[in-house]
Amino acid sequence: MARTESNMFPLGNKAPNFELFNPTTGGKTSLEDVKSDKATVIMFICNHCPFVIHVQEELVKLANDYITKGVSFIAINSNDVSQYPDDSPENMKKKAEELNYPFPYLYDETQEVAKAYDAACTPDFYIFDKNMVAVYRGQLDDSRPGNNKPVTGESIRKALDALLVNEPISSDQKPSLGCNIKWKN
Repeated sequence: MARTESNMFPLGNKAPNFELFNPTTGGKTSLEDVKSDKATVIMFICNHCPFVIHVQEELVKLANDYITKGVSFIAINSNDVSQYPDDSPENMKKKAEELNYPFPYLYDETQEVAKAYDAACTPDFYIFDKNMVAVYRGQLDDSRPGNNKPVTGESIRKALDALLVNEPISSDQKPSLGCNIKWKN
């Protein structure tokens, strides 16, 4: 397991558009389909990474807490499933159903979306405002597997709370840390 930090997508950049396979529905889902006119959270996750497994329950809680406030959430898996079959679309669907993901969990087979977002690790988080401009990128919170800090989603929650009341979001943003995205050769 390679411990990899976020590349820290530039604040102020627009969210790259995408349309990806949604294993849960069997169809395609685009950013246009699910973005919000308040805030949109895009997260790169997968099934097998211990860093993602560590925060999965909080991801569901976080999304459920903020979807009611008009925030949209989208999860994307960009891993090479030929090398990591636990992350296959079939297993993505099972994981989404098992954990009751309240957000689409999309498969980036070509890895072009991960590259467009300069995603480096799982989990990797991005928040875009109503104009789809990046206002936050980095960690969920300070918790990591084995560091005995509680998983609270504090960093994302603070950023979303500020955005929802039109207050500035601190530019002191810590990178996420997780497993590197499993790139195709």
